[in-house]
Amino acid sequence: MTALMFIIGILVFVLGLLISIAWHELGHFSTARMFGVRVPQFMVGFGPTVWSRKRGETEFGVKAIPLGGYIRMIGMFPPGDDGRVRKRSTSPFRGMIEDARAAAFEELQPGDEKRLFYTRAPWKRVIVMFAGPFQNLILAVVIFLGVLMGFGISTQTTTVATVSECVIAQDEEPRECRPGDTPAPAAEAGLRPGDTIVAFDGEPIEEWSTLQQRIRDTTGAATLTVERDGRTLELRADLIENQVARTDGDGGYVEGEYVTAGFLGFSPASGVVRQDFGQAVSRMGDIMTDGVQALLNVPSEIPGLWDAALRNGEREPDSPMGVVGAARVGGEIFTLDIPASQQVATALFLVAGFNLSLFLFNMLPLLPLDGGHIAGALWESVRRTFARVTRRPDPGPFDVAKLMPVAYVVAGVFICFTLLVLAADIVNPVRLTG
Repeated sequence: MTALMFIIGILVFVLGLLISIAWHELGHFSTARMFGVRVPQFMVGFGPTVWSRKRGETEFGVKAIPLGGYIRMIGMFPPGDDGRVRKRSTSPFRGMIEDARAAAFEELQPGDEKRLFYTRAPWKRVIVMFAGPFQNLILAVVIFLGVLMGFGISTQTTTVATVSECVIAQDEEPRECRPGDTPAPAAEAGLRPGDTIVAFDGEPIEEWSTLQQRIRDTTGAATLTVERDGRTLELRADLIENQVARTDGDGGYVEGEYVTAGFLGFSPASGVVRQDFGQAVSRMGDIMTDGVQALLNVPSEIPGLWDAALRNGEREPDSPMGVVGAARVGGEIFTLDIPASQQVATALFLVAGFNLSLFLFNMLPLLPLDGGHIAGALWESVRRTFARVTRRPDPGPFDVAKLMPVAYVVAGVFICFTLLVLAADIVNPVRLTG
């Protein structure tokens, strides 16, 4: 049964992956058509074609390797300086440029002269290239909000899980209470496991992070309003200072860092809590900030990935994962001993995170990514605006094809990184369970 659920989890992720890719390409396709650009191909995946159908002037299809997708637009790059589409050269760099230019004019038909991508205004080309990543951002936002508000997420609550018997500084090694230790304020106040703290000094409390901060800001007498077995009670506690772990501001802890703050002496219980719209937006903002930081940290993750893949080093749980690693995690999700609703919610979160990564990655201003084409169109707009203001001749379209040698280098780096991540995902994968 576990093996079957693992396979189901992988298939669910792959389906989400294919939908995400198709959704991305739909953004490019719909806006290209809106601006009159001819699109002869719309493909999900790479490699051999598994299925395709011609609808109107576009061939829609699915290819064997679900690692991406593409649409082919006529005239992605302008002709050369002499107006010709193709002129062979013995220079390898010139050959790259000419091959890219020739590919942009494949299947050119009568009447296509007015339907070439490079002839669209720069702002239209920006929209076409931005529409794909933006589709992924929309999908990520919708899924994140849907999961946070509809399913809820596991989070610490104001319900008491355990009560400490004595005061032990958190920077000490875990130990039992000893004779002479100071009794914990929570135990002296009569707080019990299962109590839910609903107010602190008369102020209503709904979130653990708020209660945590109020406790840390308080030393001396305080009133706890708790719900116990359907009754509301008021308990009086005398909080003291103690060495406690530094918090991250959201109720979590910063490992290895400690501060002196108010101390009550209990551990909160975790539960699945639905977020309201404001909470969901705030948490989603944190997720996006973490996503940007993770992208910036990718170069520093390479040594760790190298060790994990080739030297049997420890694989960090937050290290970059590829499609294979993410699919494996998707399989593990459906084997976890959690309610089915939380399995679905966690799988959706994984798909949403993948879409957020697609958006951020594709917005890098590097060819052959969408962000590189956006940067080229914006630079063309700046050049033409400057020429118009200074009354100089129109410089014409910016020839992005001349950057193809750089694009091949960037693509080579991405391929090497992808292979490294793939090796780490196979040899030393990130695991949800031990």
